[in-house]
Amino acid sequence: MKIAIIDYGAGNIMSIKFAIQRLGYEAVLTSDASEIKNADKVIFPGVGEAGSAMRMLRSTGLDLLIPTLKQPVLGICLGMQLMCESSEEGNTTGLGIFEAKVVKFNNGLKVPQIGWNKIYDLESPLFEGVEENDYIYLVHSYYIPECDETIAKTEYGIEYTTAIKKDNFYGVQFHPEKSSDAGERILKNFLDL
Repeated sequence: MKIAIIDYGAGNIMSIKFAIQRLGYEAVLTSDASEIKNADKVIFPGVGEAGSAMRMLRSTGLDLLIPTLKQPVLGICLGMQLMCESSEEGNTTGLGIFEAKVVKFNNGLKVPQIGWNKIYDLESPLFEGVEENDYIYLVHSYYIPECDETIAKTEYGIEYTTAIKKDNFYGVQFHPEKSSDAGERILKNFLDL
């Protein structure tokens, strides 16, 4: 199986690559369009600020490629947020794969939300073998409100979308590569789709 991790200068790509290796697979880090197009699975990571990350995607043409992909694609953290219509962070226009809009936590709680939190209302084969209220690891100041594409939720002062799906596109707000057994299971389920 060919697994491509999109390398566009805004990701924690090595920790994802190592997590995939622990599962017994190899992944290639790439920004090459044909390599991404021909992969069986694509992982779209992201750490950083939405506006500058979108500028990096546009400068390479990956902003046009990603929405056209037909194989399973997993957006992680900022990668998931960039797959949405827009983000309040830097007033950024996203890739428009998901109809959701990303908004800033404005509930009086400390941001970024950093640490372990429960995931629940799991509604996808992505979560097979994951228990309701298992813990996952998050680091973020922006979130997706609940929407039609929500497949899992988390609560941080308010309930919000922590995983989303549309067609072959999946997104998770948390870092599966840092989320212990539950995260490892979610990554494996994605690779088995």
